[in-house]
Amino acid sequence: MTQIKPADGDAMKTLTLLRHAKSGWDDAVPRDFDRPLNPKGRRAAQVIGRFLKTQGAAFDHVLASPALRVVETLVEVEYGYGRALAPAWDKRVYLASAATLLDLIRELPEAAGTALVVGHNPGLEDLVLDLVADGGDLRDAVEAKYPTAAVAVMTWDGGWADLRSGAATLEAFTRPRDLDATLGPDED
Repeated sequence: MTQIKPADGDAMKTLTLLRHAKSGWDDAVPRDFDRPLNPKGRRAAQVIGRFLKTQGAAFDHVLASPALRVVETLVEVEYGYGRALAPAWDKRVYLASAATLLDLIRELPEAAGTALVVGHNPGLEDLVLDLVADGGDLRDAVEAKYPTAAVAVMTWDGGWADLRSGAATLEAFTRPRDLDATLGPDED
């Protein structure tokens, strides 16, 4: 676990990517879009919210998938964070590829210095791996697994439209189990 550092200077942007928390597969729902969180996922999202608060993380813009598991993740994150995040819901984030996510990020308001994108894998993981040059323990951890409710924080010089492959620095990658060992992988 590393600390989240805000971007320094006006020319630098900070992008935080949050994967939705663990959803329930036991619930009989007709569509994947409607899958809710399970109890462990709710707890993990609250832990991540508290972590974001202790790190002083702040977001000028929040973009999120409207899938139920993302909506519920944000409710729990807000509970731990202690305030509303006011996301812009965009169906294009639902199960988006890294390329689609990058297009959406490039459309973010230039006045926003920090943004949070809440969505799904494999798009989030693939986006981090594309934006961050090879090497480094944090990137290796993302490549090994970007688990549910994990947060990646990247910075780069320039605006949202300037974001390119290999241009970002991965400042932090935090998994729920880094904060609470009981939120680690389930044992089968």
